[in-house]
Amino acid sequence: MIYCVEDDGSIRELIIYALQTNGYEARGFSESRSFFAALDNSLPSLVLLDIMLPGEDGIAILKRLKASAKTRDIPVIMLTAKSAEYDKVIGLDSGADDYITKPFGIMEFLSRVRAVLRRAGPPAGSSELSAGRLAMDVERHTVLAGGQEVTLTYKEFALLQYLLENKGIVLTRDKLLQEVWGYDYEGETRTVDVHIRTLRQKLGVAGSVIETVRGVGYRIGGKA
Repeated sequence: MIYCVEDDGSIRELIIYALQTNGYEARGFSESRSFFAALDNSLPSLVLLDIMLPGEDGIAILKRLKASAKTRDIPVIMLTAKSAEYDKVIGLDSGADDYITKPFGIMEFLSRVRAVLRRAGPPAGSSELSAGRLAMDVERHTVLAGGQEVTLTYKEFALLQYLLENKGIVLTRDKLLQEVWGYDYEGETRTVDVHIRTLRQKLGVAGSVIETVRGVGYRIGGKA
């Protein structure tokens, strides 16, 4: 089930129709009260969330979702008319997994929905990955930084996992965007930088294993 929180009725209906005709169950909401009431009964696999909403705005809703143990792991795509980089950074820093500005093409929209749902699925395999003071258990979906467990979003976990699986290899922003987010979209590499910054903050001292290679991208070292 996909929940869409959008106050514009025509846009909401278009999104719901596009999802349903492509095999997804979907339900729409025009504001936060009915949305959170629905969460009490059933959790969705994905939330599509507008920023400009009556009453509680989308950023406030996103922060509430990520602050609750019950809902923090639900992936969220922000859908908004705001296109300024600042607005994107605020949304991504608050825990959003992706950000799509209106107007958007339905094919691109569906592609990015599929990408987020795919990355949000249960991690495969049972391998343990490590670098310096950083350790990841892929099967258990846990991350330890200096012996302390760190809570990551699905996207942050997927990004860190891919970096660890390619330890020592310099990965370009375009490569990370394609492999972790599941699409190649020009101009969206800022998304990678935002998630790397958030990862480093959450991992503390252990985050220094994520090295920036100027003009190229990122790699995992082993110095932390």
